[in-house]
Amino acid sequence: MINFAKKKSLPQSYKPVLEGGEVIDLFARLTLYQQAALMRLLSRNTVINVNGEQYMGYEFDYEVDGAVISISESSEDLD
Repeated sequence: MINFAKKKSLPQSYKPVLEGGEVIDLFARLTLYQQAALMRLLSRNTVINVNGEQYMGYEFDYEVDGAVISISESSEDLD
């Protein structure tokens, strides 16, 4: 008899958390474009303090510029 039932995967909340070294290893293998995308996701929970003013991380654009990730003010906020 053929078993057609798919194996259920564990929800993310039940999977073991990665250790610090594993996270660094994973980040090191990402391309700059993947790293920039990850930074966009992380920016949602980031507050940046500059000269006594607070900015939310999502107020900035994260772009790959050659061999680095460039962060600049969002063009929507410049109006």
